[in-house]
Amino acid sequence: MKENLETALKHVLVHEGGYVNHPKDPGGATNRGVTQRVYDAYRDRHKKARRSVRAIEASEVADIYKRQYWDAVRGDDLPSGLDYAVFDYAVNSGPKRAAQDLQRELGVNVDGVIGNVTLAAVAKADVYDLIDRLCARRMRFLKGLRHWPTFGKGWTRRVTDVLEISTAMATDPNADTAAVQLVETPAKAEETPRESVTQSQTMQASAVQLGSGAAGIWGAITQLDGTDRTLALVFIGVIVLTSLWIARERVKAWAEGWR
Repeated sequence: MKENLETALKHVLVHEGGYVNHPKDPGGATNRGVTQRVYDAYRDRHKKARRSVRAIEASEVADIYKRQYWDAVRGDDLPSGLDYAVFDYAVNSGPKRAAQDLQRELGVNVDGVIGNVTLAAVAKADVYDLIDRLCARRMRFLKGLRHWPTFGKGWTRRVTDVLEISTAMATDPNADTAAVQLVETPAKAEETPRESVTQSQTMQASAVQLGSGAAGIWGAITQLDGTDRTLALVFIGVIVLTSLWIARERVKAWAEGWR
């Protein structure tokens, strides 16, 4: 539905996030889901000087998503809910892939172009069932990608959210489940993930508690003599190293699942 573009874009941008340049992401430097390559082509087409995708403007983001993804999958002509499900799939994996998998679920000719035949089949289908089957097919496709071990957790979370939101939109076209607003200022280099504020506060509180506990433990150790003190220090060293390793693995898992 034409009226759903703004809402659909807000939901897409929740998952795309800000500037990232993950070494294992084949897309390279990306901001709000727009790769540097796509942004370069967009600036070239509008006869503007190339610049870092970090500086992409909200209006450019909206224009790119509409022309290259929403229009490519005929978002205006798809029923509410399915429009968002296909749109998000197109953004994440390309319009052709999204269109082909929609056509496979509809049982029509798979050419990657959503035309009158595909739209006629959509009109006859149960939109809830179609959304569910499309998202399930999307997950099967993602699990077969070589980057699944790195990004699988984030992809799963994304498709799960898409299924929930698109189903809600199919029931109520005005459904807008806490989507993030499109900010009019360019992304900054110092931007951090959405959870960063909460995590920062939690880490600060934990640091205070750790400091207090450490002081108490050290006071007890200083009361020991000789071998007992050595054994206590070795034991504490093992605990500290183990804790650091666990923390490192958790941060690594969180970072890999972010995308």
